[in-house]
Amino acid sequence: MADPSDPLVIEASKNEPAHSIMSATIEKGSTVLVTGVNGFIASHVADQLLQAGYKVRGTVRSLSKADYLYKIFDPKFGEGKFEAVTVPDMVGDAAFDDAVRGVSGIVHLASVVTFSDKFDEVVPPTVKGALNVLTSASKESGVKSVVYTSSSTAALTPEPNKKIVITSDSWNDAVVNAARNDPNVDPYSVYAASKTEGERAIWKAVEQTKPPFQVAAVLPNANFGAVLQPGGEMSASTGAWPAQLFTGKTGILNPMDLPPQWFVDVQDDARLHVAALIDPSCNGKRIFAFAKPYTCNEILAIFRKAYPDRKFMEDRDMGEDLSTVPSEEAEALLKKHYGKGWTSLEESVMAGVANLA
Repeated sequence: MADPSDPLVIEASKNEPAHSIMSATIEKGSTVLVTGVNGFIASHVADQLLQAGYKVRGTVRSLSKADYLYKIFDPKFGEGKFEAVTVPDMVGDAAFDDAVRGVSGIVHLASVVTFSDKFDEVVPPTVKGALNVLTSASKESGVKSVVYTSSSTAALTPEPNKKIVITSDSWNDAVVNAARNDPNVDPYSVYAASKTEGERAIWKAVEQTKPPFQVAAVLPNANFGAVLQPGGEMSASTGAWPAQLFTGKTGILNPMDLPPQWFVDVQDDARLHVAALIDPSCNGKRIFAFAKPYTCNEILAIFRKAYPDRKFMEDRDMGEDLSTVPSEEAEALLKKHYGKGWTSLEESVMAGVANLA
């Protein structure tokens, strides 16, 4: 559990106030459900919603996983603004029925992050959980907006030095086929397939059922930046990559082994989730949370500049991400609702290692 007096917690919680949050869809003071709220991105989504004047109900598999959030949010926003509820298994029928009662909006971030390489253990549960959220939302008359957290991998798999053009109609069918049929498929590809099929199932259900509420999807790439849960379960999150490069201690995935791709600061990503939830112009859209392409070599260069006496990993020849992504609308949403665009790579990765220096 995080100590709210911890310098990193204080720093991570000092987000700038919303510049001009405009809520035509959900009234301030109403409650928004955030699934998987103890995760890296989800905790920031909750923080940004609370800053914008909403109450947050977050789902966790067990209540103890939300202890650190109470210790951060209660002193900052007042008791009663944040609450945690348990959803032990998101694939069960009516799994979210109790959690959605009385909410006006839903941000669905919970996903299967076991990094299993078994298709049936990851993809069907992710799809079922996503559809369960829509089903439960349809039973609650007060729900006005639902946001699904997809992934950059639902649109593409990064490939060095290849000019890939992504549009709002791009889907990563290749990774789904590999996850389903390749006996040697890697866990990353199976996760990517789950996000692809999860988002696709959402849009298919929306087309078929035409729900009375707004639906949008946010597709983030690698998320860097300040951590709300020091010492938490970060090894499976992209948020851990800068720290791994800083310390030289890698986790489940070694960031140096991954292809160059785009990044987004986690607070920018969280703010895009808020914008997608409350801005009517986002209805039916895929919001690409892609700030800028990066390489691990660039991150290491930032660290070497900041800490010239410290020894870091050696650079590798890894190429660069040359893909074109329609992320202009996402940056426009940040400027519209928060008064500024993307956070720089340097600012983001330095925030992510602030407690390690």
